[in-house]
Amino acid sequence: MIEPIPEYRTGEKVRRSGSSPDRERSDGAPTLQRLFCASFNQDTTSLAVGGKNGYRLFSLSSVDRMDCIHQGVESPDVYIAERLFSSSLMVVVSRSTSFRMNIYHFKKGSEICNYSYSNNILAVKLNRQRLVVCLEEALYIHNIKDMKLLKSLLNTPPNPKGLCALSVNHSNSYLAYPGSFTAGEITLYDALNLNMVTVISAHASHVAAIAFNASGTNLASASEKGTVIRVFSVPDGVKLFEFRRGMKRYVSISSLSFSADAQFLCASSNTETVHIFRLEHHSPSKESPSWSAYMGKMFSAASTYLPSQVSDMMHQDRAFATVRLSVAGVRNIAALSTIQKVPRLLVASLDGHLHIYNVDPQVGGDCHLVKKHRLFDSEDEAELEAGSPSYAATVATSTNPDSPSSSSLTGFSEDVGVKRGELIPEHEFADGPVRLDDEQEFPPVSFQNR
Repeated sequence: MIEPIPEYRTGEKVRRSGSSPDRERSDGAPTLQRLFCASFNQDTTSLAVGGKNGYRLFSLSSVDRMDCIHQGVESPDVYIAERLFSSSLMVVVSRSTSFRMNIYHFKKGSEICNYSYSNNILAVKLNRQRLVVCLEEALYIHNIKDMKLLKSLLNTPPNPKGLCALSVNHSNSYLAYPGSFTAGEITLYDALNLNMVTVISAHASHVAAIAFNASGTNLASASEKGTVIRVFSVPDGVKLFEFRRGMKRYVSISSLSFSADAQFLCASSNTETVHIFRLEHHSPSKESPSWSAYMGKMFSAASTYLPSQVSDMMHQDRAFATVRLSVAGVRNIAALSTIQKVPRLLVASLDGHLHIYNVDPQVGGDCHLVKKHRLFDSEDEAELEAGSPSYAATVATSTNPDSPSSSSLTGFSEDVGVKRGELIPEHEFADGPVRLDDEQEFPPVSFQNR
C-alpha cells in the first residue's frame, strides 16, 4: 500500500495519512492527486483505492477492462483500504476518524466490527491469521478471526510513515518494522507465536520500504537514499541479493513487491522509472573463455583490494527490466502479477490511473505499456476541482475533544477483544481461494468502551 505521509506542526504532532490534492511534477507543473491511497490485495487479484467519496474495489482479472467490484460509501475521505485476499472483508480508515479502524463485509454492506486506538492509524496489514495496526510508536497484533488483541508492541522506534510488512503465507506471520530511528535496522517479529526473531542491519541510512515474498521466506528492503535494494532470507536475516537501482541521484522508494514465484522484485519511486530485478544466483560459466569473462574475473579479483563501498558496488546487480512512466513525482505503488496467463507489471498512482505493462521474463529490457485505466469518474473530478478541506484541518477537528464528531468515537481499551466467539467464519481463512459464505456470516458487532 502507498504509505501515509507524516506532517509535523509546532507544538503538536499531526500524522498526515495521504497527500494533498496537488503535488508538483518534476517539470514544476502541478499534478492533481485524485486518490488518497491505493493497495493491491495479498495475491494481486484486486486493487483497492480510497478517496474523498469512500473507496472502490477493482478486479484485476483482465487487461482490457477494469470491473468495479464494489464502491464503499460508509466512510468519506478514506486513506487506508485493505482487502483480505478475495473475501468480502475490507479494512477501512477515514481521515475524519483517523484513530478508528472499521472492518466491513462489503457484499452485505454491513460493519463486522470497529476498533479505536490511542493515536492516528498509519497502516494496517492483514493475513488469514493476524491483523496488525501500526501507529507512529506502537504496533497492535490481533487475532483476525475474533479481533482479540494478542500483543501490544509499545514504545517502538519512531515510525512516522507507518512502515511495516506482514507475510501472507498461511504457515507463518512474520512482521517487519523499523528497528531504529537512527540506522537502517529492521526488526523481524513472529506475529504467530508472538516473539522476537532477529534484528537485521539492512542499511546505513533509514529504511524506506520493506516487503515479504509470498512464502514469507525472503524480505526486501530499501533505504531512504533509494540507491541500493537488498533481499534477506527469513528468519535468519542473511543477505541473499543486492541490487543497485541507480547512482546519479537519491530517490524516495514508494513500493517493493515480489512476483508470486519470488523470481522477480519490482521497485517504484518518485522518479519516472520502475525497476524489475531478477533474483537468481549466478553460477560459474562452463562456456569457453571470453574477453568479457576474463575481465569479469579481473574485476572480481581486484575488488578484494578496494574499499568496501567500491567493492560492494562492483558486485551489485542492475535491473533486469525497466518501465518508463509518463510522469514523475506522483506517489505510486507497483506489483508483479500474471493476468490472462501473461506476466504483467501494474502501477497504480495517486493521480487516479492504473498502468499495465507486459514483462518478458526471458529477455527483460524495456516493458511495453498495454493499457491505461482511469480509476475515478467525472463526478470525482468535479468535486476535486471544487476543492476540499485539508487533512491537517480534519485531523485537528477529529482529535479535539470539544469537537462534535469526537463524542461518537469509541475509546481505546487494552482489554478489547475479551468477547469470545468467532466473528468471522473459519472457512474464510482456509488455504486456496478465499470466498465468504454469506449464509453463515456472523452478525456485525461493535467494540465499545468499558
